[in-house]
Parts: sequence; C-alpha cells; structure tokens
Amino acid sequence: MAISKLKVAVAGLGRMGKRHAVHLLARTPRAELVGAFTPDESELAWGRANLEPFGVKLFTDYDEMLKIEGLQAVCIATVTTVHAEEAIKAIEKDLHVLCEKPLSTSVEISRSVVEAARKRSHLKVMCGFSRRFDASYRDAREKADSGMIGRPSIIRSQTCDKHDPGGFFVEYAKFSGGCFVDMSVHDIDLALWFFGEDSIVKSVAASGIVAVAPGLKQHGDYDNAVGIVEFYGGKVAYFFCSRMMAHGQEDTTEIIGTEGKLAVNANPQANFVNTYTSTGINREVPPHYYGRFEHAFVQEANEWTTACLDGTKLPMKLSGALRAVEIGSYLQEALRTGRKLYFDETERRVEHASL
Repeated sequence: MAISKLKVAVAGLGRMGKRHAVHLLARTPRAELVGAFTPDESELAWGRANLEPFGVKLFTDYDEMLKIEGLQAVCIATVTTVHAEEAIKAIEKDLHVLCEKPLSTSVEISRSVVEAARKRSHLKVMCGFSRRFDASYRDAREKADSGMIGRPSIIRSQTCDKHDPGGFFVEYAKFSGGCFVDMSVHDIDLALWFFGEDSIVKSVAASGIVAVAPGLKQHGDYDNAVGIVEFYGGKVAYFFCSRMMAHGQEDTTEIIGTEGKLAVNANPQANFVNTYTSTGINREVPPHYYGRFEHAFVQEANEWTTACLDGTKLPMKLSGALRAVEIGSYLQEALRTGRKLYFDETERRVEHASL
C-alpha cells in the first residue's frame, strides 16, 4: 500500500529556503517536494544542481508555482517583506502553509494572514518558530508546566549571532523590520509560550547601539539591543539581541520561577569535546543558528506535514505569531524613540505624565 505524501513546494532558496527544501526532500518521509520558486539566478543554479535531479520543478514566478497539479502545501522562506502576500495567495488557493518567521514586519499585515487562515480553518497554517520544536526547550516547557520551578515570573532570553564582517546583516536590514522583529521575535515567542499567550503587556522599554556595523544606521537598525517587557500579573521578560558575537552563535534562555530556575543552552557548545591546553579549558560553539537548531527545523517540517495529512492539531496557534510581531513592534518603537511605552489592562496605549 502506497504511503500518502504531502505534495509541497518551497518559496525562496536563500539560506533558510535551501535548508527547508533539503529537509522536505530528504528528511521528511511523508512529504514530496514537487516545486521551488526563486527569482534569483544564483539560487536557481543551486536548485538545478540540488533539486532538479530529484524531480523538483523550478519556477521564477510564484503564482505559476502555485498552479502545480496536485499541490497541497507551500513552505515560504522568501524575504520577510513578501511573507504575508505569499502566504495569503497560498491560503486562497486552499493550500496549507508553513511560513518562516515573522509573518510580516507590519502588525496589520500580519493580522491579515491570521484572518485569511481563520476563514479556511481546515488548512494548517503555521509560522516557523523553530525553538518550540527543539528537544531542550520542550523539556524545559514540560518541567515548567509540572510546577517544578513554581510560577514563571522572569524570562531572560537572547538571540546572538556570530559577527559577519561581509555585510550580510546590513543588506538584510533593508527588509528585516529591525533587530527585535527579526531576531528577538524568537525570544518573544518563547516568553509567550512560558508565560501564556494571553499575557497582557504593561510596559515596554528598549535601548540599543551600533558597535561593529555602522551601515545599519542608514536602515535605523542596531547590532546590539536590549528590551524589557513588563506583563500584567507580575511577569517580566528581558531580551538581548546581538550581531557581533566573536565566538559563534549563542541563543540562551532562562525561565526564573518562584521556586527555581530553568536554563536552556546556558553553556553553548558545538559538541561534547573540551580541549585542555596551556591556554586553559576551551570548547567550540555552533557558528550559526542552524548549527544549534538543525534538528528543530527537521522536527518542525515533520510535525507540520503530519498535521496537514492527518488533520491533527498544530503545536502552536497562528495568533501567537501575530502577538510576537505586536510586541516586537512595541520594542522597535521604544528603541527608535527612546521612550518607555505604557499600556492599560486591555493593552491599549496610555500616556504617563512626566516632569
């Protein structure tokens, strides 16, 4: 008896799109990669070498790719500015969607994706917050849910990339929406996961610097930033994002409760090898986010595929992706203006008098 497979296409063959394509092609048994789209010639060349030999059809027009006979789903990994547009087009074609984070750099546009998905509730539309599929984060969540650390009250989480002197992040800043929306959105999502997605923001403050990439200034972005979000109910989240780590990728989260603390990746390392020499005891760390979260991305692809084929529940709500963009936009505003933002218990903006 033939095993039912999900016919899926990938939009975008940049850094993340290539990885999604390989995962769906070779590491997701219940998926069949049938198409890929990119307007970029260098990405097309990669597709011709790595996808076409396996029967994957390449497209330079996204709308034409959506016309593939029997297509059931689309994985979107293009630049952030077109995520929402492409997601909505796929939804309107009655296709399941896995969209890279964030849904959009705009709260209103992100909301339009959520609304489109709500109208076709039979579809499995998911935003790719990969850390929710990481074994260590899932273990921490289970421990928190069990009451092991009491009531989670403080979250301290960071996304810190290795410094890239080649200028990739400066170029990317044209489309990213800013460091909090692009980078810390993962940490914001984790805060909502551990605190509860119904958590209401009470205040937001942020500060940032440009230390190693002066080109970011032209895009109003920063290579290091810190944000503090206070939630009603006695909860605080502290976020740090950086693009200047000299040693490698360092994504760390602490969940501090009333009776204990959980730490994920507090001592990052590429493997279990330490070197002991005259310079001291050393260990290597992953050079980039994929080195840390490769298996989480594969798990994400497999769970989404299963939900599409079997009609099972997705592991996260799409509305949570909207909330992450909302809070990220608050942090960007606080960073840009240097002002602390305040909200009432319905999360409506309020102004505080100052001398």
